[in-house]
Amino acid sequence: MGKKYILIVDDEPNIRRVLGAVFAKAGYEVFAAENGRKAVDIVSAEPSLDVMLCDLIMPDLNGVEVLKSSKEINPRLSVVMITAHGTIRTAVDAMKLGAFDYITKPFDMDEIKLVVKNAFERSRLLAENIQLKQELQSRYRFEGIVGNSRKMQDVFKIVERVANSNATVLIRGESGTGKELIARAVHYNSSRRDKPFIAVSCAALPETLLESELFGYEKGAFTGAVGQKAGRFELAHHGTLFLDEIPDISPAMQVKMLRVLQEREFDRVGGTKPVRVDVRLLAATNRDLEKAVANGEFRPDLYYRLQVIQVFLPPLRERKEDIPALVEHFIEKFNKQNGKSVKFASPEATDLLMKYNWPGNVRELENAIERGVVLSDADSDMITPDLLPMSVQSAADKD
Repeated sequence: MGKKYILIVDDEPNIRRVLGAVFAKAGYEVFAAENGRKAVDIVSAEPSLDVMLCDLIMPDLNGVEVLKSSKEINPRLSVVMITAHGTIRTAVDAMKLGAFDYITKPFDMDEIKLVVKNAFERSRLLAENIQLKQELQSRYRFEGIVGNSRKMQDVFKIVERVANSNATVLIRGESGTGKELIARAVHYNSSRRDKPFIAVSCAALPETLLESELFGYEKGAFTGAVGQKAGRFELAHHGTLFLDEIPDISPAMQVKMLRVLQEREFDRVGGTKPVRVDVRLLAATNRDLEKAVANGEFRPDLYYRLQVIQVFLPPLRERKEDIPALVEHFIEKFNKQNGKSVKFASPEATDLLMKYNWPGNVRELENAIERGVVLSDADSDMITPDLLPMSVQSAADKD
Protein backbone atom coordinates (compact mmCIF):
# COMPACT_ATOMS: atom_id res chain seq x y z
CA MET A 1 0.00 0.00 0.00
CA GLY A 2 3.01 2.29 0.47
CA LYS A 3 3.50 5.08 2.96
CA LYS A 4 0.71 6.68 4.99
CA TYR A 5 0.79 10.44 5.50
CA ILE A 6 -0.88 12.39 8.31
CA LEU A 7 -0.85 16.09 9.24
CA ILE A 8 -1.48 17.07 12.88
CA VAL A 9 -2.65 20.66 13.37
CA ASP A 10 -2.90 22.02 16.93
CA ASP A 11 -1.60 25.10 18.69
CA GLU A 12 -0.78 23.04 21.80
CA PRO A 13 2.76 21.59 21.51
CA ASN A 14 2.04 18.71 23.87
CA ILE A 15 -0.88 17.46 21.75
CA ARG A 16 1.23 17.65 18.60
CA ARG A 17 4.02 15.72 20.31
CA VAL A 18 1.80 12.97 21.78
CA LEU A 19 -0.26 12.41 18.63
CA GLY A 20 2.84 12.57 16.48
CA ALA A 21 4.50 9.83 18.51
CA VAL A 22 1.35 7.64 18.40
CA PHE A 23 0.97 7.78 14.64
CA ALA A 24 4.68 7.57 13.89
CA LYS A 25 4.68 4.31 15.88
CA ALA A 26 1.64 3.17 13.82
CA GLY A 27 3.66 3.58 10.63
CA TYR A 28 2.54 7.02 9.47
CA GLU A 29 4.77 9.72 8.01
CA VAL A 30 3.86 12.58 10.36
CA PHE A 31 3.70 16.30 9.53
CA ALA A 32 2.83 18.89 12.19
CA ALA A 33 1.61 22.47 12.15
CA GLU A 34 1.15 24.83 15.09
CA ASN A 35 -1.39 27.05 13.33
CA GLY A 36 -3.89 27.04 10.47
CA ARG A 37 -1.84 29.04 7.99
CA LYS A 38 1.10 26.68 8.24
CA ALA A 39 -1.30 23.74 7.88
CA VAL A 40 -2.63 25.09 4.59
CA ASP A 41 0.94 25.64 3.38
CA ILE A 42 1.79 22.00 4.16
CA VAL A 43 -1.35 20.75 2.37
CA SER A 44 -0.29 22.76 -0.69
CA ALA A 45 3.24 21.39 -0.59
CA GLU A 46 2.40 17.74 0.20
CA PRO A 47 -0.21 16.36 -2.26
CA SER A 48 0.34 12.84 -0.88
CA LEU A 49 -1.28 13.70 2.47
CA ASP A 50 -4.02 11.23 3.38
CA VAL A 51 -5.41 12.45 6.72
CA MET A 52 -5.39 15.69 8.68
CA LEU A 53 -6.14 15.92 12.40
CA CYS A 54 -7.10 19.56 12.94
CA ASP A 55 -7.97 21.45 16.12
CA LEU A 56 -11.21 23.39 15.76
CA ILE A 57 -10.23 26.42 17.86
CA MET A 58 -6.95 28.14 16.93
CA PRO A 59 -5.81 31.78 17.16
CA ASP A 60 -5.37 32.61 13.45
CA LEU A 61 -7.32 30.42 11.01
CA ASN A 62 -9.84 28.24 12.84
CA GLY A 63 -10.38 24.59 11.98
CA VAL A 64 -13.37 25.22 9.69
CA GLU A 65 -11.35 27.72 7.63
CA VAL A 66 -8.45 25.26 7.41
CA LEU A 67 -10.92 22.55 6.34
CA LYS A 68 -12.36 24.67 3.51
CA SER A 69 -8.98 25.73 2.18
CA SER A 70 -7.46 22.25 2.44
CA LYS A 71 -10.35 20.49 0.67
CA GLU A 72 -10.09 22.98 -2.20
CA ILE A 73 -6.40 22.09 -2.55
CA ASN A 74 -6.75 18.32 -2.01
CA PRO A 75 -10.34 17.02 -2.37
CA ARG A 76 -9.40 13.49 -1.32
CA LEU A 77 -7.86 14.61 2.00
CA SER A 78 -9.80 13.16 4.94
CA VAL A 79 -10.06 15.77 7.70
CA VAL A 80 -10.81 14.80 11.31
CA MET A 81 -11.68 17.72 13.61
CA ILE A 82 -10.38 17.92 17.20
CA THR A 83 -12.87 19.61 19.50
CA ALA A 84 -13.76 20.24 23.13
CA HIS A 85 -17.23 19.32 24.38
CA GLY A 86 -18.40 22.91 24.14
CA THR A 87 -17.80 23.10 20.40
CA ILE A 88 -19.25 19.76 19.26
CA ARG A 89 -22.05 21.55 17.39
CA THR A 90 -19.46 23.42 15.33
CA ALA A 91 -17.64 20.14 14.64
CA VAL A 92 -20.89 18.60 13.36
CA ASP A 93 -21.35 21.63 11.10
CA ALA A 94 -17.79 21.06 9.86
CA MET A 95 -18.74 17.54 8.81
CA LYS A 96 -21.44 19.03 6.58
CA LEU A 97 -18.65 21.02 4.91
CA GLY A 98 -16.66 17.87 4.20
CA ALA A 99 -14.94 16.80 7.42
CA PHE A 100 -14.71 13.01 7.74
CA ASP A 101 -15.34 12.85 11.51
CA TYR A 102 -14.52 14.56 14.79
CA ILE A 103 -12.99 13.52 18.11
CA THR A 104 -13.34 15.19 21.48
CA LYS A 105 -10.81 16.12 24.14
CA PRO A 106 -9.65 14.37 26.25
CA PHE A 107 -8.68 11.70 23.74
CA ASP A 108 -9.33 7.99 23.87
CA MET A 109 -6.27 6.77 21.98
CA ASP A 110 -7.90 3.56 20.73
CA GLU A 111 -10.83 5.58 19.38
CA ILE A 112 -8.65 8.17 17.66
CA LYS A 113 -6.52 5.45 16.02
CA LEU A 114 -9.67 3.77 14.70
CA VAL A 115 -11.10 7.04 13.35
CA VAL A 116 -7.80 7.85 11.61
CA LYS A 117 -7.57 4.31 10.21
CA ASN A 118 -11.05 4.68 8.67
CA ALA A 119 -10.22 8.16 7.40
CA PHE A 120 -7.05 6.85 5.77
CA GLU A 121 -8.93 4.01 4.04
CA ARG A 122 -11.48 6.48 2.69
CA SER A 123 -8.76 8.80 1.43
CA ARG A 124 -6.93 6.01 -0.38
CA LEU A 125 -10.16 4.72 -1.90
CA LEU A 126 -10.92 8.20 -3.21
CA ALA A 127 -7.38 8.42 -4.58
CA GLU A 128 -7.87 5.14 -6.44
CA ASN A 129 -11.15 6.42 -7.86
CA ILE A 130 -9.56 9.67 -9.00
CA GLN A 131 -6.78 7.72 -10.70
CA LEU A 132 -9.35 5.40 -12.26
CA LYS A 133 -11.31 8.37 -13.59
CA GLN A 134 -8.17 9.83 -15.12
CA GLU A 135 -7.43 6.48 -16.75
CA LEU A 136 -10.95 6.34 -18.10
CA GLN A 137 -10.60 9.78 -19.67
CA SER A 138 -7.22 9.03 -21.23
CA ARG A 139 -7.56 5.37 -22.12
CA TYR A 140 -11.08 4.89 -23.40
CA ARG A 141 -11.62 6.70 -26.68
CA PHE A 142 -15.17 5.51 -27.36
CA GLU A 143 -17.65 7.63 -25.44
CA GLY A 144 -19.88 5.64 -23.10
CA ILE A 145 -17.94 2.36 -23.53
CA VAL A 146 -15.92 1.40 -20.48
CA GLY A 147 -13.48 -1.48 -20.48
CA ASN A 148 -9.77 -2.06 -20.09
CA SER A 149 -9.94 -5.86 -20.09
CA ARG A 150 -8.12 -7.74 -22.82
CA LYS A 151 -11.42 -8.81 -24.40
CA MET A 152 -12.74 -5.26 -24.61
CA GLN A 153 -9.43 -3.95 -25.91
CA ASP A 154 -9.71 -6.52 -28.71
CA VAL A 155 -13.18 -5.16 -29.50
CA PHE A 156 -11.84 -1.60 -29.60
CA LYS A 157 -9.08 -2.64 -32.01
CA ILE A 158 -11.63 -4.13 -34.43
CA VAL A 159 -13.81 -1.02 -34.21
CA GLU A 160 -10.80 1.18 -34.98
CA ARG A 161 -9.91 -0.90 -38.02
CA VAL A 162 -13.40 -1.11 -39.54
CA ALA A 163 -14.79 2.31 -38.62
CA ASN A 164 -13.61 4.14 -41.74
CA SER A 165 -14.64 1.41 -44.15
CA ASN A 166 -18.10 0.94 -45.63
CA ALA A 167 -18.23 -2.73 -44.64
CA THR A 168 -21.36 -4.08 -43.03
CA VAL A 169 -20.73 -5.01 -39.39
CA LEU A 170 -22.63 -7.63 -37.40
CA ILE A 171 -22.37 -7.00 -33.65
CA ARG A 172 -23.03 -10.06 -31.52
CA GLY A 173 -23.46 -10.51 -27.80
CA GLU A 174 -25.89 -11.26 -25.01
CA SER A 175 -28.63 -8.81 -24.12
CA GLY A 176 -27.28 -5.88 -22.14
CA THR A 177 -23.68 -6.07 -23.33
CA GLY A 178 -23.77 -2.71 -25.14
CA LYS A 179 -24.20 -3.58 -28.81
CA GLU A 180 -25.72 -0.22 -29.73
CA LEU A 181 -22.82 1.58 -28.04
CA ILE A 182 -20.42 -0.32 -30.28
CA ALA A 183 -22.52 0.59 -33.32
CA ARG A 184 -22.36 4.25 -32.34
CA ALA A 185 -18.59 3.95 -31.82
CA VAL A 186 -18.22 2.61 -35.37
CA HIS A 187 -20.29 5.49 -36.75
CA TYR A 188 -18.72 8.32 -34.76
CA ASN A 189 -15.19 7.15 -35.53
CA SER A 190 -15.93 7.01 -39.26
CA SER A 191 -16.00 9.58 -42.05
CA ARG A 192 -19.82 9.51 -41.72
CA ARG A 193 -19.67 10.92 -38.18
CA ASP A 194 -21.28 14.23 -39.21
CA LYS A 195 -24.18 12.47 -40.93
CA PRO A 196 -27.19 10.77 -39.30
CA PHE A 197 -27.00 7.70 -37.08
CA ILE A 198 -30.41 6.02 -37.12
CA ALA A 199 -31.21 3.08 -34.80
CA VAL A 200 -34.16 0.73 -35.26
CA SER A 201 -35.21 -2.19 -33.03
CA CYS A 202 -36.56 -4.84 -35.39
CA ALA A 203 -38.07 -6.77 -32.50
CA ALA A 204 -40.15 -3.81 -31.33
CA LEU A 205 -42.18 -3.38 -34.54
CA PRO A 206 -44.65 -5.70 -36.33
CA GLU A 207 -43.79 -6.59 -39.93
CA THR A 208 -46.21 -4.15 -41.62
CA LEU A 209 -45.08 -1.23 -39.51
CA LEU A 210 -41.41 -2.19 -39.78
CA GLU A 211 -41.57 -2.08 -43.59
CA SER A 212 -43.03 1.42 -43.67
CA GLU A 213 -40.60 2.55 -40.96
CA LEU A 214 -37.59 1.32 -42.89
CA PHE A 215 -38.61 2.13 -46.46
CA GLY A 216 -41.21 4.88 -46.03
CA TYR A 217 -44.46 5.07 -47.98
CA GLU A 218 -46.25 6.95 -50.72
CA LYS A 219 -49.44 8.94 -50.29
CA GLY A 220 -52.43 6.60 -50.38
CA ALA A 221 -50.35 3.44 -49.86
CA PHE A 222 -52.69 2.41 -47.03
CA THR A 223 -55.45 3.88 -44.89
CA GLY A 224 -54.04 6.86 -43.05
CA ALA A 225 -51.19 7.47 -45.50
CA VAL A 226 -52.24 11.06 -46.22
CA GLY A 227 -48.83 12.06 -47.56
CA GLN A 228 -45.44 10.74 -48.58
CA LYS A 229 -43.13 9.75 -45.72
CA ALA A 230 -39.40 9.01 -45.84
CA GLY A 231 -38.25 5.83 -44.13
CA ARG A 232 -35.24 5.21 -41.94
CA PHE A 233 -33.05 4.26 -44.91
CA GLU A 234 -33.68 7.67 -46.52
CA LEU A 235 -33.18 9.47 -43.22
CA ALA A 236 -29.81 7.74 -42.82
CA HIS A 237 -28.62 8.79 -46.32
CA HIS A 238 -24.82 9.31 -46.25
CA GLY A 239 -24.89 8.11 -42.65
CA THR A 240 -25.37 4.86 -40.73
CA LEU A 241 -28.43 2.68 -40.11
CA PHE A 242 -28.28 0.33 -37.12
CA LEU A 243 -30.73 -2.58 -37.07
CA ASP A 244 -30.94 -4.21 -33.66
CA GLU A 245 -32.20 -7.80 -33.38
CA ILE A 246 -31.99 -8.35 -37.15
CA PRO A 247 -33.09 -12.05 -36.98
CA ASP A 248 -36.60 -10.94 -35.95
CA ILE A 249 -37.45 -9.64 -39.42
CA SER A 250 -39.78 -11.80 -41.52
CA PRO A 251 -38.70 -13.82 -44.59
CA ALA A 252 -40.36 -11.24 -46.85
CA MET A 253 -38.46 -8.41 -45.16
CA GLN A 254 -35.25 -10.40 -45.44
CA VAL A 255 -35.65 -10.41 -49.23
CA LYS A 256 -36.15 -6.64 -49.30
CA MET A 257 -33.18 -6.12 -46.97
CA LEU A 258 -30.98 -8.21 -49.24
CA ARG A 259 -31.95 -6.05 -52.21
CA VAL A 260 -30.96 -2.86 -50.36
CA LEU A 261 -27.58 -4.33 -49.47
CA GLN A 262 -26.93 -5.54 -53.02
CA GLU A 263 -28.44 -2.74 -55.10
CA ARG A 264 -28.41 0.20 -52.69
CA GLU A 265 -32.01 0.91 -53.62
CA PHE A 266 -35.54 0.08 -52.47
CA ASP A 267 -39.18 0.93 -53.15
CA ARG A 268 -41.31 2.85 -50.71
CA VAL A 269 -44.50 1.09 -49.62
CA GLY A 270 -47.00 1.78 -52.40
CA GLY A 271 -44.27 3.17 -54.64
CA THR A 272 -43.03 2.10 -58.08
CA LYS A 273 -39.94 4.24 -58.48
CA PRO A 274 -36.73 2.93 -56.82
CA VAL A 275 -35.09 5.17 -54.22
CA ARG A 276 -31.27 5.07 -54.16
CA VAL A 277 -29.40 5.57 -50.90
CA ASP A 278 -25.84 5.65 -49.62
CA VAL A 279 -26.15 4.02 -46.18
CA ARG A 280 -23.72 2.06 -44.09
CA LEU A 281 -25.59 -0.81 -42.43
CA LEU A 282 -24.75 -2.14 -38.97
CA ALA A 283 -26.75 -4.98 -37.43
CA ALA A 284 -26.86 -6.71 -34.05
CA THR A 285 -28.23 -9.85 -32.48
CA ASN A 286 -28.13 -11.82 -29.24
CA ARG A 287 -29.34 -14.97 -31.00
CA ASP A 288 -27.49 -17.90 -32.59
CA LEU A 289 -27.71 -16.72 -36.19
CA GLU A 290 -26.01 -19.83 -37.58
CA LYS A 291 -28.70 -21.98 -35.96
CA ALA A 292 -31.41 -19.74 -37.44
CA VAL A 293 -29.86 -20.23 -40.90
CA ALA A 294 -29.66 -24.00 -40.39
CA ASN A 295 -33.30 -24.09 -39.32
CA GLY A 296 -34.42 -22.13 -42.38
CA GLU A 297 -35.46 -19.12 -40.28
CA PHE A 298 -32.89 -16.76 -41.78
CA ARG A 299 -31.65 -16.47 -45.36
CA PRO A 300 -28.04 -17.62 -45.73
CA ASP A 301 -27.34 -15.06 -48.48
CA LEU A 302 -28.46 -12.24 -46.17
CA TYR A 303 -26.43 -13.74 -43.34
CA TYR A 304 -23.27 -13.66 -45.47
CA ARG A 305 -24.01 -10.06 -46.52
CA LEU A 306 -24.41 -8.96 -42.90
CA GLN A 307 -21.40 -10.66 -41.39
CA VAL A 308 -18.64 -9.18 -43.53
CA ILE A 309 -17.16 -8.06 -40.21
CA GLN A 310 -18.26 -9.61 -36.93
CA VAL A 311 -17.72 -8.07 -33.51
CA PHE A 312 -18.30 -10.30 -30.49
CA LEU A 313 -19.06 -8.50 -27.21
CA PRO A 314 -18.14 -10.58 -24.15
CA PRO A 315 -20.64 -10.95 -21.29
CA LEU A 316 -19.78 -9.02 -18.14
CA ARG A 317 -19.07 -12.24 -16.21
CA GLU A 318 -16.12 -12.82 -18.57
CA ARG A 319 -14.61 -9.37 -17.99
CA LYS A 320 -15.18 -8.73 -14.30
CA GLU A 321 -11.97 -6.73 -14.10
CA ASP A 322 -13.94 -3.93 -15.84
CA ILE A 323 -16.57 -3.74 -13.06
CA PRO A 324 -14.79 -1.11 -10.87
CA ALA A 325 -14.40 1.21 -13.87
CA LEU A 326 -18.02 0.68 -14.90
CA VAL A 327 -19.19 1.41 -11.35
CA GLU A 328 -17.20 4.66 -11.34
CA HIS A 329 -18.68 5.59 -14.73
CA PHE A 330 -22.29 4.90 -13.66
CA ILE A 331 -21.93 6.67 -10.29
CA GLU A 332 -20.82 9.81 -12.09
CA LYS A 333 -23.69 9.48 -14.58
CA PHE A 334 -26.43 9.04 -11.97
CA ASN A 335 -24.99 11.67 -9.61
CA LYS A 336 -25.56 14.21 -12.37
CA GLN A 337 -29.06 12.95 -13.08
CA ASN A 338 -30.17 12.86 -9.44
CA GLY A 339 -28.23 15.70 -7.83
CA LYS A 340 -26.30 13.30 -5.60
CA SER A 341 -22.65 13.31 -4.50
CA VAL A 342 -21.87 9.60 -4.13
CA LYS A 343 -18.15 9.05 -4.65
CA PHE A 344 -17.67 5.29 -4.62
CA ALA A 345 -19.04 1.86 -3.68
CA SER A 346 -17.86 0.65 -0.29
CA PRO A 347 -15.34 -2.23 -0.21
CA GLU A 348 -18.11 -4.58 0.96
CA ALA A 349 -20.45 -3.46 -1.86
CA THR A 350 -17.64 -3.73 -4.40
CA ASP A 351 -16.94 -7.28 -3.20
CA LEU A 352 -20.59 -8.22 -3.87
CA LEU A 353 -20.52 -6.58 -7.29
CA MET A 354 -17.43 -8.61 -8.19
CA LYS A 355 -18.93 -11.91 -6.97
CA TYR A 356 -22.25 -11.60 -8.79
CA ASN A 357 -22.44 -13.15 -12.28
CA TRP A 358 -24.57 -10.43 -13.97
CA PRO A 359 -26.96 -12.39 -16.22
CA GLY A 360 -28.26 -9.02 -17.45
CA ASN A 361 -24.70 -7.85 -18.18
CA VAL A 362 -23.72 -4.17 -18.20
CA ARG A 363 -27.36 -3.02 -18.35
CA GLU A 364 -28.11 -4.88 -15.10
CA LEU A 365 -25.02 -3.38 -13.44
CA GLU A 366 -26.10 0.07 -14.59
CA ASN A 367 -29.54 -0.44 -13.03
CA ALA A 368 -27.97 -1.66 -9.78
CA ILE A 369 -25.75 1.43 -9.51
CA GLU A 370 -28.65 3.74 -10.35
CA ARG A 371 -30.61 2.14 -7.51
CA GLY A 372 -27.65 2.59 -5.14
CA VAL A 373 -27.21 6.26 -6.02
CA VAL A 374 -30.92 7.08 -5.81
CA LEU A 375 -31.41 5.31 -2.46
CA SER A 376 -28.24 6.70 -0.85
CA ASP A 377 -28.68 9.13 2.04
CA ALA A 378 -28.17 12.80 1.28
CA ASP A 379 -25.10 12.94 3.52
CA SER A 380 -23.60 9.64 2.32
CA ASP A 381 -20.70 9.50 -0.12
CA MET A 382 -20.77 5.75 -0.79
CA ILE A 383 -22.97 2.91 -1.97
CA THR A 384 -23.25 0.28 0.77
CA PRO A 385 -24.38 -3.36 0.35
CA ASP A 386 -27.92 -2.68 1.64
CA LEU A 387 -28.48 -0.30 -1.30
CA LEU A 388 -27.83 -2.99 -3.90
CA PRO A 389 -30.56 -5.25 -5.36
CA MET A 390 -31.32 -8.41 -3.40
CA SER A 391 -30.06 -10.53 -6.29
CA VAL A 392 -26.62 -8.91 -5.89
CA GLN A 393 -26.70 -9.04 -2.08
CA SER A 394 -27.39 -12.78 -2.26
CA ALA A 395 -24.00 -13.25 -3.93
CA ALA A 396 -22.53 -13.20 -0.42
CA ASP A 397 -24.53 -16.33 0.46
CA LYS A 398 -22.89 -18.32 -2.35
CA ASP A 399 -19.36 -18.22 -0.94
